[in-house]
Amino acid sequence: MSAVGTAGTAGLGAGPGPAPVRHGRRLRVPFLLAVVGTAYLAVFFVIPLVSGLIVSLMSGNPDDGYTFTWNWGIYGSLFSDPQVPYLTFLGRSLWYGAAATVVTIIVGYPVAYFIAFRVSPRWKNPLLMLVFVSFLVSFVIRTDMWAFVLASQGPVVTALQAIGLAGKDFHILGTGGAVVFGDAYNDLAFMVLPIYAALERIDPRLGEAANDLYAGKVRAFWHTTLPLSRSGIFAGVLLVFIDSVGDPVNSALLGGTNTYTIGQAIQDAYSGNQQYNVAAALSTVLMVVLGIILFIYARVSGTDDLEDLV
Repeated sequence: MSAVGTAGTAGLGAGPGPAPVRHGRRLRVPFLLAVVGTAYLAVFFVIPLVSGLIVSLMSGNPDDGYTFTWNWGIYGSLFSDPQVPYLTFLGRSLWYGAAATVVTIIVGYPVAYFIAFRVSPRWKNPLLMLVFVSFLVSFVIRTDMWAFVLASQGPVVTALQAIGLAGKDFHILGTGGAVVFGDAYNDLAFMVLPIYAALERIDPRLGEAANDLYAGKVRAFWHTTLPLSRSGIFAGVLLVFIDSVGDPVNSALLGGTNTYTIGQAIQDAYSGNQQYNVAAALSTVLMVVLGIILFIYARVSGTDDLEDLV
């Protein structure tokens, strides 16, 4: 009897033994994932950011090379040189980026709403694929084809002139409107997807409850659906605005001499004139300006629900 009791007691005591090991493994998994994420940010974000700042503080020329001299004066000279109005280029880029962002919201929100609430489940994935089908073609090729479509001899201008809506001197290519159109076209999917993800998480019964409380469709949408999809709009604004402001391709292919942007200035300074310190300084200024604008936007709009998209 005592032997059985002793064995039973030993069995009971040995049962919980492996639990701390399993618990320790569960604690290590989030830690390892955090290490991987931190390493990724360090390699692909922090190091390039610091490297760009270091290059911007160099002095020299393409023939003799560049040396690190703590040349902080380059930031002041960039915006005080009357020969190259970098401040104008920056302001123009911000304007184009803001306009393209507004256009993508106006066009992208109804598309996302239609797919989320007005389409049967079996058609949602095919329609989302149609939104992204343009990405199967190179970004540069897509933009270059729009340059052909919007040219003075292209089908758009020719059709407008044929029906009397445009004169002989009317043109679209080479204008700021063409650049904004190109930015909005190429970044539309980046607005549709996060808004769709936010709308998909909304319980349709909330709209029905609002209607039961005598709210019309417009009022129910304005006070229920739109606030609950704020996180998707915020994510879309981040993606579209950042990409549009720094993009040099649309302004180069669809714009003209009066649509020169900060992205083109950075590209020409680096690859054309080999002014690596100027290109790095312009990039640093652009990142700081974008960071300030997006920080203010985040504080005003709020990001409480942004984690719902993850």
